[in-house]
Amino acid sequence: MGGHSHWAGIKHKKAILDAKKGKIFTKIIREITIAAKMGGGDIDGNPRLRKAVEDAKEVNMPQDNIKRAIMKGTGQIPGAVFEEITYEGYGPGGIAVIVEATTDNKNRTFGEIRKIFEDHGGNLGAAGCVAWMFENKGYIAVPKNSVSEDDLMSVVLEAGAQDLSNDPEAENYDVYTSPQDFEKVKKAIEDKKIPIASSEVGLIPKNEVKVGEDKAKQVLDLMEELEGHDDVKNVFSNFDIAPEIIEKLMK
Repeated sequence: MGGHSHWAGIKHKKAILDAKKGKIFTKIIREITIAAKMGGGDIDGNPRLRKAVEDAKEVNMPQDNIKRAIMKGTGQIPGAVFEEITYEGYGPGGIAVIVEATTDNKNRTFGEIRKIFEDHGGNLGAAGCVAWMFENKGYIAVPKNSVSEDDLMSVVLEAGAQDLSNDPEAENYDVYTSPQDFEKVKKAIEDKKIPIASSEVGLIPKNEVKVGEDKAKQVLDLMEELEGHDDVKNVFSNFDIAPEIIEKLMK
């Protein structure tokens, strides 16, 4: 999972920087609205909404914005009608890519996402063409300088984690859970006052495709443009690019 975990860390840092520019607010507000629409406005009883509100607080979103987004989702105040859609395709070097989007205009979003793929040497595929290459899991990154591997292992396994990975090239331990146990494992880590670098429930690749420096820039440019699209909520891929190449190209 080396490629996944390193890219996840880069994404998390970029999200914080983007938030300072106000770029990420729109995406989080949409997620809060959808979560409230699907599961109700009670944060304690709606795990997806709770996670979205946590993300909002992490980037210092004003409480009024959060409240309005929840009220739009529950129908207490009017707002645009969003729906969720997933795109699957291939990128440079044969990597698999899954894009989760939230849109109020499916035709517009489809055309724009297809163009991004094509501009970066990829192409959209039919539904299901790459989904089988991924598993839905919880992922929690914990800084290695905050806790020993043995101590973290005892905490997360007791709470129900599936696996703890220690990639020697990465700065974080990678904790994997079932989607159902994600909240419980995360809370167990937090209760021990162990910091968390990033966390998400998402699609984790079963196997990764190694990408060399010749295709790495094209892959990362594709990821960045997809991530930057206003309608895109999440992008998942199975590429594995060496950390030093990622760092070099992200500068």
